[in-house]
Amino acid sequence: MQRRRLRDFGRRVGRLETGTHNAITDVAGILVGQTTVIDGSKGIYSGVTAIVPTSLVEAEARVLPAGLHVGNGYGKFVGATQVMELGELETPVLLTSTLSTFRVADSLLSWLLDRADQPIVSVNPVVGEVNDGWLSTGDPRPVTADHVHAALDGAGTEVEMGNVGGGTGACALGFKAGIGTASRRVELRDREATVGVLVQANMGGDLRLLSRTITPESLGFRRAGPSADRGSCVVVVALDVACNALQLSRIAARGVFALGRVGASYSHGSGDYGMAFSAVHSDSPTTLTSIELDTVFAAVLESVEEAVIDSLLAARTLRTPRGREAVALPHEVLQP
Repeated sequence: MQRRRLRDFGRRVGRLETGTHNAITDVAGILVGQTTVIDGSKGIYSGVTAIVPTSLVEAEARVLPAGLHVGNGYGKFVGATQVMELGELETPVLLTSTLSTFRVADSLLSWLLDRADQPIVSVNPVVGEVNDGWLSTGDPRPVTADHVHAALDGAGTEVEMGNVGGGTGACALGFKAGIGTASRRVELRDREATVGVLVQANMGGDLRLLSRTITPESLGFRRAGPSADRGSCVVVVALDVACNALQLSRIAARGVFALGRVGASYSHGSGDYGMAFSAVHSDSPTTLTSIELDTVFAAVLESVEEAVIDSLLAARTLRTPRGREAVALPHEVLQP
């Protein structure tokens, strides 16, 4: 079921126009697949989200230009060092929960090996994670290879948000959160480009919603999440411009910076990661001018803020067998 979004209430973030779906899949060649793993009787709320650049899986390009920014490194980001060192992305980007990270990376590798038309001697699977252990208290590694392959094989242009995929057990800013996405169109020198983001929101702090601070306590609810301000948040940015790796790393940083606009606390116990990549392979990457970079930065800031808000609006309240409750953000807070 498609949940309501910020714009359904007549509200918006920023001045730039969105893409057709206001999603990362507005960037041509990007698909998203998700598998949600829930067993309420056992307290399992987990899953995997796959961001799939078609040019990589269809062998049109061996690598895509990419950049990574680590706001706070209290987390696991498989493949991070090679992305930072070479400025290249070789595989789809998968997002899951902490202790499933390594099984997901291995399953991604198996999926790539099964599809390869020639022997693979080296590949760098990229997997990010958030710690959803406050809600998902059952099996700490519920995601299997079948779940991973289903997300990859089922990737499409529609992106479900909230309690799905890698965001199934996520809480953010005291509320139930999860997966969010958004996009913006930007004008460059000689063309229009699209910037899309997908956020796996699971961080501490107090929600700043369109210039208001809204906390669970102010609405009469108990705060969701661990008592210590821990969590994690992964922001993935895609764009249809073949930027160089240095500029992509700066674009990725704005994804992390944008979390502050909605109230992220960037606490010691949070892994805050931003990754940006181009969906376009080129032997001669574009160098954006300073004015163009500013426009892309603005698109990322607006998109991430809106994606986090939409992840909260799309989420559904969860109550675990052990009595924990993560309350979804009431839509009434956006009513006139």
